[in-house]
Amino acid sequence: MRVLLLGADGFIGRRVTDRLLMDQELQVTVLGRRDSADIRFDLTTGSPGALARFLDAVAPQVVINCAGATYGSSRTLIRANTLAVATVCEAIRRSREPARLVHVGSAAEYGPVPGGVPVSEHAEPRPVGPYGVSKLAGTELVLASGLDAAVLRVFDVVGPGSPTASLFGRLAEGLRRALERDESQVRMPDLSGYRDFVDVRDVARAIQAAAVSAATGVINIGSGHAVRARDAAQLLVRASGFEGAIVEENRQVLLPAQVAGPGGDHLPGPHQSGQHLPGHRPEGPRAEGRVPVGEPVPWRQADVRTARDRLGWRTQVPLEESLGDVWLETACRV
Repeated sequence: MRVLLLGADGFIGRRVTDRLLMDQELQVTVLGRRDSADIRFDLTTGSPGALARFLDAVAPQVVINCAGATYGSSRTLIRANTLAVATVCEAIRRSREPARLVHVGSAAEYGPVPGGVPVSEHAEPRPVGPYGVSKLAGTELVLASGLDAAVLRVFDVVGPGSPTASLFGRLAEGLRRALERDESQVRMPDLSGYRDFVDVRDVARAIQAAAVSAATGVINIGSGHAVRARDAAQLLVRASGFEGAIVEENRQVLLPAQVAGPGGDHLPGPHQSGQHLPGHRPEGPRAEGRVPVGEPVPWRQADVRTARDRLGWRTQVPLEESLGDVWLETACRV
């Protein structure tokens, strides 16, 4: 099967690339802005006609769209998450043999949901902030395109490769710095929110499963469990061996020995998924000039029955392993 992959350089896209390249039955072509792409093309500025010509040359049977933006101004987010999707849909329609489209959406499209209740694909989206609005607009374009298409609404992604601007990327860097400098505290934003954390490698498996399936419409991709971010942070702290304190805003939380660990499963880095908890502010040189797009959403949990029934997909990587890998990667980074 010939696959055209968009957004291969992102957090999710890198893992999707690795996954697809391991499948000898897939012929993968990467389209993107960087020199590493097989085809150089900017989805935010290129025309549908030009992209359609590339599609005709490659003749993919499936187009996987992992491209998008998590940070930036409203204009940047709309261009990357909405207008670029319109270009992709129109180009596929114009191509000689329209491909199946698998588009990566975001749980941020749902916005606030009732606490304690898993959100299903039938819930009315009520996004807050430009990120969620721009992602929902992209999803609506896909659903209205008339294409053979599936939208995977990915929940809070974590795992190796988590950007340093993400909540747990930031915590891992803070822990490393504290250990190197023999500091006793790491400062973090409020960690009281509940999120449905899912490992990026499980997300890549879901995307691959959707590519070879006949499933259409919106499909939630998450663990199916809500975990308090504070409990998830404890797992990362324990993996690091840090024995100091995590300071949440103006409140000190002692870790790891004095608080019990979570009993739940599987967690966010951006996509590309806008998964910052309230109060999170990216720090460091990689986040400089970026605008955080945190959401005032205290609870998020996916109803994943559709993914299980239509994709045959379940999570495999437990949260403890996922965050342990985040720490291992951070500790080994030069």
